[in-house]
Amino acid sequence: MIPRFPRRALPVLAAALAVALPAGCTGPSGAGGAAGADGDASRPPIADRVSATASPALRALYDQRINWTPCADDGNADPDEPAVRCATLKVPLDYADPGGETVDVALARMPAADPGRRIGSLLLNPGGPGNSGVGMVQWGWKNYEGPLHDRYDLVGFDPRGAGRTTPVSCLDDRTRDEWTSTDDPAYDHGRILADACRAKAARLLPYVGTRNTARDLDVLRGALGDRKLAFLGLSYGTYLGALYAEEFPDRTGRLVLDGAVERSTDLLHLNGEQAAATETEFRAFAADCAGAEDGCPLGTDPAAAPQRLADFLDGLKDHPLRASGGRLLTATLGWNGALNVLYDGHRSWERLRTALEPAMTRGDADELLKLADAANGRDEEGHFETPADAYAAIHCADAPLAPTDADLRAALADLAVRAPLVGRHDTRATLLDPDCRPWPFRSPEQPHTVKAPGSAPILVVGSTGDPVTPYPWAQRMAAGLEHGVLLTREGDGHTAYDKSGCVRSAVTAFLVDGKLPGAGTHCPSD
Repeated sequence: MIPRFPRRALPVLAAALAVALPAGCTGPSGAGGAAGADGDASRPPIADRVSATASPALRALYDQRINWTPCADDGNADPDEPAVRCATLKVPLDYADPGGETVDVALARMPAADPGRRIGSLLLNPGGPGNSGVGMVQWGWKNYEGPLHDRYDLVGFDPRGAGRTTPVSCLDDRTRDEWTSTDDPAYDHGRILADACRAKAARLLPYVGTRNTARDLDVLRGALGDRKLAFLGLSYGTYLGALYAEEFPDRTGRLVLDGAVERSTDLLHLNGEQAAATETEFRAFAADCAGAEDGCPLGTDPAAAPQRLADFLDGLKDHPLRASGGRLLTATLGWNGALNVLYDGHRSWERLRTALEPAMTRGDADELLKLADAANGRDEEGHFETPADAYAAIHCADAPLAPTDADLRAALADLAVRAPLVGRHDTRATLLDPDCRPWPFRSPEQPHTVKAPGSAPILVVGSTGDPVTPYPWAQRMAAGLEHGVLLTREGDGHTAYDKSGCVRSAVTAFLVDGKLPGAGTHCPSD
């Protein structure tokens, strides 16, 4: 599942989804005329895939042939599925200089299962920012079986700065271990990460923002041979899809944005809204636990249980628990593990209750520490994955967060009212996530409402109890887009596609047949 917080918790990746036309023909989405399964079929003329005003260097990148080969065996891919292929795509490091230095974007593709009825390519992004679309296809292709896999090539890509595409990796494992576990309020997380990234990736940092990734997405569309983009973005991937529509409205085909990240205001306010949504899920879990017939370490009073859980997690600051391997379960790690597992909604509640019971009744920290390690991307040997560095680099390139003292005081006061439990352990880290104040690169991007005039209709999916991307974000994104359509799932948990057959049917009908749900459609959860 997928990180959203680099310190407090890393949010959940929902399992995403699951008519070849003769060369040169156009399918219902206008995405036809794509290259065949091996990229050898004829493609639409370059004039149909790139702006007529594009420079010769950029036109050449749109016209490049992608060389699909078997993916490297890293022990994670399904050994019974030889059809997944990997490749790289060359894009400009700096789109102001398309003939200069290039970046190799890592790709993975699962060809359409019914090539005779293939529509084109469906590009997937799992969110983060900083998570791997290559892994989304290479390791999770079975999640997409059905009409989507039948009719589309499923294509994943690692955005610049993440995965196998010029990854931003700044902290060594030892430093990150302390960085993710310390309860010391004087520990300067933002400065430590910024200094390390300045030393290791200063040249790359100005170019990893989402707008550049949206431009990469269009080069990929063109190189794949699709006249229009078909796209499914989850969580942060919704912001990528929205910026694509803003940059290239005339090239939008069918875009689905599930778990909307809407950036009309700055991260300080967005993080406060997110903390309030997380607080709702936290309280619901604790109350449910207290009402369970088979016992709960939070007692039997649903009204008192949320406070008791917060007190236990906060109490780890003064009284950390030692795990069997000698490591300490700190308050920060306890909060990380608890909140991250809650992102999947009520179906994850039993898992958290099982981890809390030994910690709260016997001082056994092992299970809760495992949840924290999963949240932070730490394996049993103490090695870390790198999404947290990419997360900060991409967010700080998208819109710098540099609040005034007055802004911060107001946000802290609001947090104390709206999220008094989940925000109290480290209120500044909750609001400054990530802390872009010391970042070495100041982005020209500013928060704004994405309108994308001239785009095709865009389906925005929101969940009323989403603790990571609150439902109002989906409402605002759909309302802001000139041609946005909102589909609502009733229920908790992050993103909707994997939690509702009704949502899956609606998304499939749109991506395959172009049929949008009616205005105001609400879907139940499974």
